[in-house]
Amino acid sequence: MHANSLLPKKKSKHQPLTTSQQAANTKSSQYRIYGEHMIGKLKVFGILFRRYWNRRRHFVLRFNLVASAYNLKLDLKS
Repeated sequence: MHANSLLPKKKSKHQPLTTSQQAANTKSSQYRIYGEHMIGKLKVFGILFRRYWNRRRHFVLRFNLVASAYNLKLDLKS
């Protein structure tokens, strides 16, 4: 697990989550969904669909191109 990863708090069998913990879980899930949608879009474009056999430089260029196109689409929506 990465040092900057934020995992949601889980309730135990005998102790439910407090309202502040529920709010923190909701806030982190709102940020996490953007990353999950981006990974899904990269899979649709075939960047992360299967193993990439070409040169790494080409992979980085294509990855950045698809990511910037998706970010542009998000910017135009809002």
